[in-house]
Amino acid sequence: MFIKDVNLGVLLINKDFQLTDISDVACRLLGFSKYDVLYRSMDEIFAYVPSEHRLVQRTILDGMVDRNRALSWTNNQERYELLLDSNVLKDTSGSIVGAYVMFKDVTNLRSLEQQVQRSDRLAMIGQIAAGTAHEIRNPLTSIKGFLQVLRRTFEIQGMHKETEYTEVMLAEINRINELVSEFLLLSKPKHVSYVEVDVPNVLREIMPIIYNEAILHGVTVHYEASGSLPKVIADAELLKQVFLNIGKNGIEAMVDGGHLTVTERVDLEERRVHIDIHDTGPGIPLFVIDKIFDPFFTTKAEGTGLGLSVCQRIIHDMGGSIRVSAKGFGTTFTVSIPFP
Repeated sequence: MFIKDVNLGVLLINKDFQLTDISDVACRLLGFSKYDVLYRSMDEIFAYVPSEHRLVQRTILDGMVDRNRALSWTNNQERYELLLDSNVLKDTSGSIVGAYVMFKDVTNLRSLEQQVQRSDRLAMIGQIAAGTAHEIRNPLTSIKGFLQVLRRTFEIQGMHKETEYTEVMLAEINRINELVSEFLLLSKPKHVSYVEVDVPNVLREIMPIIYNEAILHGVTVHYEASGSLPKVIADAELLKQVFLNIGKNGIEAMVDGGHLTVTERVDLEERRVHIDIHDTGPGIPLFVIDKIFDPFFTTKAEGTGLGLSVCQRIIHDMGGSIRVSAKGFGTTFTVSIPFP
């Protein structure tokens, strides 16, 4: 009865390292069917996972105790953050007869803590950006204007090498301007309008842009509509920015072509609308996945590392979240927004 009713992931293991019981919560988080795994060897159950990453090691029967061990687990593109305890089970004479593993899903707590930390950093960067943007742009505008005059003069006089130099400088000034624009996105937008928004309508408006981007990269796009989704309280233009950014990232990750799938879902129990954006690219390494929302972290040669930070801030301000999971080949970003 305890195993059935407890709101924890629980595994009971006998001394032959076989699973003798498992809670419903553990089945849900690990992606197991209870009667498919009972009385099977733990080595067999976790055979598809590299030994060093398995949830349970055989050393557990030697008295290897875990207390509040934090680990990540990916199940069907859903990534969970777990807090795990384990210990041996002994009979009245003190002999080891098995072991137990108990774990709790702390994904939302970890995600909330990380979002608060990132939001604090983004707010500070945004304040600095808002205060310095004009001071940076004003001299850049003057420099750009004079360089354009020089370029025209060089062109007239047939000074081709000097013309090329000015074109390089103008291109670099444009890059600086773009960077300043991204900085400004980190500060709170001045004209945010939170109203009832139909998310499928938002997606339908941006899908032509995503389709065109995909064609340029040899990528096929699949759009899986749900039929009907509850309306959310959000800013439609900011949602477009988020979906376009994540979709474009997914397309660019598939350097040899692939498939981008956009899926609409609704969780009536949690009262959230979910949009999954899945690519079939190389995936994101585990040592990188926790950093991708950090400001200025990027794996692109020309990237600023601000795009996903801005996206997360936008969704966080709407009371939602962005989660990412990568298993094998491919990455899935899930944008979750609450509805009234």
